[in-house]
Amino acid sequence: MMNHKLTIALSKGRILDDTLPLLKAAGIEPLEDVRTSRKLIFPTNHDNVQVVVIRATDVPTYVSHGAADMGISGKDVLMEYGDEDLYEPLDLQIATCRLMTAGLVGVAEPKGRLKVATKFVNIAKRYYAERGVQVDIIKLYGGMELAPIMNLADRIVDIVDTGNTLTANGLEPKEMIAPISSRLVVAKASMKMKHATIQPLIERLAAAVEQRKSK
Repeated sequence: MMNHKLTIALSKGRILDDTLPLLKAAGIEPLEDVRTSRKLIFPTNHDNVQVVVIRATDVPTYVSHGAADMGISGKDVLMEYGDEDLYEPLDLQIATCRLMTAGLVGVAEPKGRLKVATKFVNIAKRYYAERGVQVDIIKLYGGMELAPIMNLADRIVDIVDTGNTLTANGLEPKEMIAPISSRLVVAKASMKMKHATIQPLIERLAAAVEQRKSK
């Protein structure tokens, strides 16, 4: 943690595309194209700032363990993996979507134990426990829509953007669990030890978010 460099962990994929313009507006630009390079660590236009590009699900781990000082992660990932060792100072309001339950069109939730397929195991357990519903969670890594069609599950818990994939497979969204967007997270130790560097960056990113909203 005594490394003088500030390391920012960025999520691959859609979040990355939305993040880079915000970082640029805040004055931080990688010195090469992080979307096409096979490298994982990139210097920026600031000698004391570097970015790493990793799987979205790994961002909270890198930040909470101090391997990165800051990171950008979807709220769904933070809800699933926990964020006890992280500050979440800023909602970047990018990569917005909804975390929802879904099932076959017109099919009511069955009585008794519910079979739920999802990759968001912890979120699903908490959600149904809070509702007092007993569930069997079936962990899948993709293709959630297939589970109700193949009678593997009564419901799925998944990210919904346009809803077109659900519709194409004869499913419909049922209940909203949480609105999702990408958040800036900061390691608690880094916030204490590198506050003079981190706080101005948070403020510049906040200004960039507001500027983006006004366009």
